[in-house]
Amino acid sequence: MKKHSFIQPANRREFLGKVTGAAALVGVTGLMNPARAHETKHSVSFSADDPDEWFKGLRGKHRLAFDCTEPKEIFPFAWPKVFMMTNIESGASDKDCSAVVVFRHNAFLYALQDSLWAKYKLGEMQKVNDPETKTFALRNPFWKPKPDDFSAPGLGVVQLGISDLQASGVMFCTCDVALTVFSAVIAMNTKQQAADVKKEFLAGLIPGIPAMPSGVWAVGRAQEHGCGYCYV
Repeated sequence: MKKHSFIQPANRREFLGKVTGAAALVGVTGLMNPARAHETKHSVSFSADDPDEWFKGLRGKHRLAFDCTEPKEIFPFAWPKVFMMTNIESGASDKDCSAVVVFRHNAFLYALQDSLWAKYKLGEMQKVNDPETKTFALRNPFWKPKPDDFSAPGLGVVQLGISDLQASGVMFCTCDVALTVFSAVIAMNTKQQAADVKKEFLAGLIPGIPAMPSGVWAVGRAQEHGCGYCYV
């Protein structure tokens, strides 16, 4: 690939430890102690009006769901691209193919627009580097990339922008539980109300990327709608 740095640290224990500890303070402990669940309960308010209806946008017989739990460099975008491209090269039409990418757990940030990356330093939170500055990203590198941002040996320039992939038949969604937990963690660290930051997150979703009840819910529904499964 082009000399872009999307390297993630091999050891994520420090960050995950902080998030786990903070998440416990905003409601995860309620799962372990039902008697106290009402004290810290946060509402889940996904953005899709009818989540099940969204999957009716799948087309054709070649369907694959990509389960993205971590910001794994370019792979949450390159693999759906390869799936669509090689199906067409092997004789299928673009109308025969669909891919669903589910951003869940730590990959939730890929569903958000640049303003939230900048405001809350999401690149630093998840150790995602900007391809140009080689420092922690203050923008979503895959939201509005330049036409020649990504290339591969033997393939040349490859369009991996979210809007480009959406136009080719790739459907993206994200996990509302992840949005709820991470917005609450950020709210706690910035002395804001969790509901206010969650509202910002929902308003800042990239057009065409709805929040589903949960990422695992979406992965399950995608398979119920005929998608195979691919872990990113």
